[in-house]
Amino acid sequence: MKAKYINPYTDFGFKKLFGEEASKDLLKEKELAEYEESLKVYRDLKGVIDTSFEEGEKVGYDKGKNEKAREMAKAMKIKGYPLEDISELTQIPQEEIKKL
Repeated sequence: MKAKYINPYTDFGFKKLFGEEASKDLLKEKELAEYEESLKVYRDLKGVIDTSFEEGEKVGYDKGKNEKAREMAKAMKIKGYPLEDISELTQIPQEEIKKL
């Protein structure tokens, strides 16, 4: 019967079970370099995706916040609030409020 081959790329507990030296023996230098390079690429891509997601969240939040302020300013204008008060409360310039 053939012995089971332990793949050091997927069998992460191997080093803990058999020691660091055993795992080094299984990997040739070229394979180890390719594996480490693939991890680097993965980490770089994950960092880019995470950063993009966080930036997109912030842009969406800011956009929603601005839309809500404009809705409130419009409602306040319809109710007859002074432009100065609307501008102060919503942080929207009076010129923009006039256009609503």
